[in-house]
Amino acid sequence: MTELKEQTPGLKQTDDRHRGAALTFDPLDKALINLLQRGLPVCERPFASVADALNTTEQAVLSRLNNLLEQGVLSRFGPMYDAACLGGAFTLAAMAVPEAEFEQVAEAVNGFEQIAHNYQRNHQLNMWFVIATENEAEIATVIEQIEIKTGIPVLNVPKLEEFYVGLYLPI
Repeated sequence: MTELKEQTPGLKQTDDRHRGAALTFDPLDKALINLLQRGLPVCERPFASVADALNTTEQAVLSRLNNLLEQGVLSRFGPMYDAACLGGAFTLAAMAVPEAEFEQVAEAVNGFEQIAHNYQRNHQLNMWFVIATENEAEIATVIEQIEIKTGIPVLNVPKLEEFYVGLYLPI
């Protein structure tokens, strides 16, 4: 089975490569981005199914997706799991990390297997990450361990209510 290149786990910083620049896409890129915003088919060879729908090849679909990821047009491509639906728990967390320590703290935080993703933001609370655990009690344990390891308080921002937006941005 052909697979997309795995995303490098760890810190994802805001990508400014295309800020202010007009991006142009050929018809296949546009069709691919639009189609995949609606979801990926659940079947043995989903990229072959997408290729059939777009009248192209599986290799062309994979190549285009990898190019879009490498160019920073797409920030990620992969499944979204709802830990709560699987019996687990998750929360959003934030930290105010001194700039000089940012990389070191990011490495420490990302060293916890419960960290789903980690983003740098231009804000006093400049590190934001998701903690996904097997149960609710483990969230507090992970937060405590991060605080001990980094010496920096962690702000826990749990979800109070969920809204489904169904965002679709045709290109």
